[in-house]
Amino acid sequence: MSEVDLTARCRTSEVFTAPHGFTNGVEGPACDKDGNLYAVNYEREGTIGRVTPKGECSVFLELPEGSVGNGIRFNRNGEMLIADYAGHNIYRYAFDTKQLEVLAHNPDMNQPNDIAIMANDIVFASDPNWSNDTGQLWRILPNGEMTLLETGMGTTNGIEVGPDEATLYVNESVQRRIWAYDLDEQGNISNKRLFREFPDYGLDGMRCDTEGYLYVSRFGKGTVAIFSPEGNLVEEVRLHGSNCTNVTFGGEDGRTVYVTMMDQGNVEMFRAERPGRCRRLFGLV
Repeated sequence: MSEVDLTARCRTSEVFTAPHGFTNGVEGPACDKDGNLYAVNYEREGTIGRVTPKGECSVFLELPEGSVGNGIRFNRNGEMLIADYAGHNIYRYAFDTKQLEVLAHNPDMNQPNDIAIMANDIVFASDPNWSNDTGQLWRILPNGEMTLLETGMGTTNGIEVGPDEATLYVNESVQRRIWAYDLDEQGNISNKRLFREFPDYGLDGMRCDTEGYLYVSRFGKGTVAIFSPEGNLVEEVRLHGSNCTNVTFGGEDGRTVYVTMMDQGNVEMFRAERPGRCRRLFGLV
């Protein structure tokens, strides 16, 4: 099926939270096992906002002064990991003790942006340098040990691990490319190959569902593009806003897709055919 043939299949998302409750830095969406959604910069920069399944929003966490969050993920213990692009940190927050600690810090990072996590808690961080359209890729072990996996890339942004734990996807926003790597249990990458390239608009956050379909934020286009594991465009979901920054899965069945919107300062939502891989990490699907 060609991309032109997909026009009749396009759906439109629904508005989930009120516009401009978040700043234009809204990003990082991730759901805990109870279905609460977390995203950065609610009401003001430097916060983590929580949104209940009913759409009720509040400030959940204040990051230390000088820190501004971006990507959020949860590890297998239910702890929240937060990429702090301003402070060059990866934070870890424990809900039971309410303790926020620095899991990893490296001044050689440009600005940790989006993060992805394996089932064994190995984390990957994209690290763009927006001033010169380049980027890097880092690996962070559960003990905080950091390794620079690749440098000299384009503006690395969206990042995700496939449901087979054997593929890592990384996109470059300005260059409009998605790369795929083979991935082993230790978080080593190899066999870099082009998964998809685009003629227009930008790329931002990405998530996989349980069958390996990749959901990609098309920044500026106002759509979430859904690709098969082979790289074929299956569908584009039309959003109300244009500048979508990231996506995640939640809901009771793991099939609700939440999308953060920079230009609207809010979250939109739509339903997916399959649950998200991130829900599988909680053992929920």
